[in-house]
Amino acid sequence: MKKTNLSLLAGALVLAAQGASAQDLTVTSFGGAYGAAQKEHMIDPYVESSGTNILFEDYGGGVAEMKAQSESGNIQWDVVDIEVIDLERACSEGYVAVIDHSILPPGDDGTPASEDFIPEALHECGVGNIVWSIIFAHADDAYPDGGPTTIADFFDTEAFPGKRGLRKRPQVNLEWALLADGVAPEEVYETLATEEGQQRAFDKLATIKDDIVWYDSWSQAPVLLNDGGAQMVQSANGRIFAAIKDEGAPFTMIWDSHVYDLDVWAVMEGTEKMDMALDFIKSATMTVPLSGMQDVAYGPTRKSAQALLPEDVKQDLPTAHLDEGLKADGIFWADYGESLGEKFNEWLLQ
Repeated sequence: MKKTNLSLLAGALVLAAQGASAQDLTVTSFGGAYGAAQKEHMIDPYVESSGTNILFEDYGGGVAEMKAQSESGNIQWDVVDIEVIDLERACSEGYVAVIDHSILPPGDDGTPASEDFIPEALHECGVGNIVWSIIFAHADDAYPDGGPTTIADFFDTEAFPGKRGLRKRPQVNLEWALLADGVAPEEVYETLATEEGQQRAFDKLATIKDDIVWYDSWSQAPVLLNDGGAQMVQSANGRIFAAIKDEGAPFTMIWDSHVYDLDVWAVMEGTEKMDMALDFIKSATMTVPLSGMQDVAYGPTRKSAQALLPEDVKQDLPTAHLDEGLKADGIFWADYGESLGEKFNEWLLQ
């Protein structure tokens, strides 16, 4: 869980009850080890340098909460960390604001931001925060004779019995189902865009449905492995890395068929604190803050930050395993996310 100072937490609760003041900036992200790294390398340094009070909140991802705030006109967040797989929809539907990238400072080595950020990091509605991936992992003691090594093994309950922890949403689960069923990575989204391909994915997912433990937040993935609630789990790579590194957890990460993507900092459309929000994003996406995300095995989106990483650390990052993975297609999910979300919910009830 996020390492939050108790006095700060108490203060935040009081402020939340009273309503955030004009000097407060509400920043929302994913909690856990990830949120702790952001707090250490992005939130706390900005609070100290700017004097701005930040209310740092958690959510489970997706666009539902942003949509609810937007449609009600009750904008509660100012800055939000959003997965690019969801960003296209959030941007096209007007939940987050367009950002002028010319405001971004150069890297610490003087490289202009337009050249320093990797191309995928500068989206019209966001500024790249991390390169990350969704992998699966297993508890070592669950498979003493050797655990799963491929995405096909994840779907093989006979050879590898036990519960599988999956995030409760269609994204990635449907891609994995097609990959496990033999679809080539370069054909996954083309296949998933057809009725036949969607049915094929749901049929494959149904083969393990009785063995799935659904969860909502990435922070729950290592907990499921640790307490035996599942023997293998889908997870953001940094969550499992942190559990192994910081707690000595006996887990093994599998990179086969991982789905990699970026997270960005975005600004909620309708916030009354646009200037404050952009000032925070400028600070949080500078060279040194971005390099700090190596603590949880997420790659920085600036080249100047990548240059600060030790060589041995780079091997734990998704960028060292791109040839084993699939790039998440945010445009596909912007087009099909709502309809596939409805089909997914209907499938869950069957």
